[in-house]
Amino acid sequence: MRFCAEPRCGVMVPKGYCANHTKAQWTSQQPTTRIRGRKLQLLRAQLFDREPLCAECKRHNRVAIAVIRDHIIPLAEGGKDDRTNEQGLCQACSDKKTQAESLRGRDRGRG
Repeated sequence: MRFCAEPRCGVMVPKGYCANHTKAQWTSQQPTTRIRGRKLQLLRAQLFDREPLCAECKRHNRVAIAVIRDHIIPLAEGGKDDRTNEQGLCQACSDKKTQAESLRGRDRGRG
């Protein structure tokens, strides 16, 4: 058993989504267009000025410098590319989150 593939859903399922979060619901969402170039670099600089430490490490009483502008809810899962959906992560936390997102993506493809 594992958690539902929907971000922040705590329901345990054999794979994929729980009854409240079906594959059809996810596939009906259009991914958000990703910000790139100078605008992205400006947003990164603003984020790191506001929050220089890794958000995930802070939640676990650790200290690490944020180097990645991360989307809390991934764009591919319907997240917005704006300030309300961003956090700074260190490389290790980003890698761990990316791996979990990849597994959810593979589960969506099978479900």
